[in-house]
Amino acid sequence: MSSSRESLEAGSTQAVETEPQLASVQPDASMQEYYRLQQGLLGYTLLLSGIIFGFVWLFYSLHIALNYLIGACTGVVYLRMLAKSVAQVGRQSQRLGSGRLALFIGLMVVATQLNQLEIVPIFLGFLTYKASLLGYTVWAALTSE
Repeated sequence: MSSSRESLEAGSTQAVETEPQLASVQPDASMQEYYRLQQGLLGYTLLLSGIIFGFVWLFYSLHIALNYLIGACTGVVYLRMLAKSVAQVGRQSQRLGSGRLALFIGLMVVATQLNQLEIVPIFLGFLTYKASLLGYTVWAALTSE
């Protein structure tokens, strides 16, 4: 009987120990709102990149459109890295923007060194994330009123 009592006590101790861990893992309401905003911005950026890719392919060529797509995909990765660093603000001390800046510089160096790549479509593709941020902000401001 004492062994069953010990197992019950051990089980209740484990349950009590796991509850604080779960509470610390779950984000508060403001972080949940931030994560929804982050996912919305990433989705909007991907949607806008796909639409612009289609128009560039239609009006120019597949080669130019693929160059645009390289820049747009890098812009999405940049936006994701930016979102992760914003989520970490106040939690950790780290260098600001060095990895993101290296991503952009690396993209431009590769684009200038390879003869098959076009610099302007890649650069404009990279800037698509900024256009999506602007569009998302305007849309949010118009719908909140």
